[in-house]
Amino acid sequence: MRGKRLSIISGRANPALARAAAKAAGVELRACDVHRYSDGELSVEIRDNIRGDDVFVIQSTSSPGNDHLMELLIIIDALKRASAQRITAVMPYFGYARQDRKVKPRVPITSKLVADLIVAAGAHRVLTMDLHAGQIVGFFNVPVDNLYARPVLLKYLRDRFGEDDICIVSPDAGGVARARAYATRFQNAGLAIIDKRRLVPNEVAEMNVVGNVKDKTAILIDDMIDTGGTLIKATQALLDEGANKVIACATHPVLSGGAFERLSNSDITEIVVTDSIFHGNIANYEKIVQLSVAPLIGDAIKRIHEEDSVSNLFED
Repeated sequence: MRGKRLSIISGRANPALARAAAKAAGVELRACDVHRYSDGELSVEIRDNIRGDDVFVIQSTSSPGNDHLMELLIIIDALKRASAQRITAVMPYFGYARQDRKVKPRVPITSKLVADLIVAAGAHRVLTMDLHAGQIVGFFNVPVDNLYARPVLLKYLRDRFGEDDICIVSPDAGGVARARAYATRFQNAGLAIIDKRRLVPNEVAEMNVVGNVKDKTAILIDDMIDTGGTLIKATQALLDEGANKVIACATHPVLSGGAFERLSNSDITEIVVTDSIFHGNIANYEKIVQLSVAPLIGDAIKRIHEEDSVSNLFED
């Protein structure tokens, strides 16, 4: 927003990423205190004057998702009442994104509800990354920029594994477009799909590989890794079909329910993720490689502030 001061504020979900993104955007984080009362209620105080500023609030709604979401809403409300000129909710990881449609009667579309809450709190626009489903952009009644971590991940994959004998694998039919976007950026890379049958959430009954992965490095591409159970079964299916090794690659390391130990003891050669979600112990696990998306987010913030194009960041 030309002529207005750029301010960046961090919630408590991922302060390290917020600091690095602010540095990449060329500013310091503004002071914001979050206090929790003994009954669990949250209170927020913006300690710096942000009247008339173009403010970006960096907060992933990762675990504990409800607390971090409520914290984001309260910060946005505090900024609105402090007369910020424009408020952008920067959500590297958008929680509740998997609840994006009605799969059976009498269930909510929670990602739409979360979108409504963020707009109602006072956000003028949203900046997020690798949404689980593209239609979530349409749930908001304000502009949304959905960044892709692909340039960061692709550079590492190329440098680490080269261009030869690569097969990009989608873990399900819904991720084919994402996998194809990676495959087209490798020379002569194949494309395969895991056909899986799921009976209940986080539990897969059957898996089949569609495509040729024999004697290839299979790179599983997904937007997030949660419990890791499905990923481990997909890895076994790929190895059974003759893959030399399996690399898992995902933007969001949700990694819940004992996922760290489960993945560390699996046959996956390497797991590549970003720092969109904070895990203080992630460096303790040799198989997990974490790449930073802070420069990408910082660049996007700077471009939005200067009313410049963000689409150039998608070129890789």
